[in-house]
Amino acid sequence: MEAAERGATHIADRVVAKIASQAAREALKSAGAGEGLADDEHTPPYATVTVHEDVARVRVSVELGYPSDIGAQCGAVRRRIAERVRALAGMEVPEVAVTVERLHSPHTRLRGAGRERVR
Repeated sequence: MEAAERGATHIADRVVAKIASQAAREALKSAGAGEGLADDEHTPPYATVTVHEDVARVRVSVELGYPSDIGAQCGAVRRRIAERVRALAGMEVPEVAVTVERLHSPHTRLRGAGRERVR
């Protein structure tokens, strides 16, 4: 066996989570989910991942603009994450659970006491 064929490669869950978070950000940016929001008005996507051998199960939390097609945006996030994890880490992604944590609209910009209020 050639030297290049011996050994093993292990990719930490947090590395795959970083790939997934960035992929979700890319998907939402291309879908225009964060348009009109300043960087301090939303939280970037956050992913957690469980890796077993060459399979990654992903959970990602996102914030979306309102109004928007939530189903289409979540579908775009799922597809992009599966595509990027497969391409960059060589893992299959049979499951991507997307949680929409918050919706932002032009009417939720008034802030008071650390909480958002709808006018």
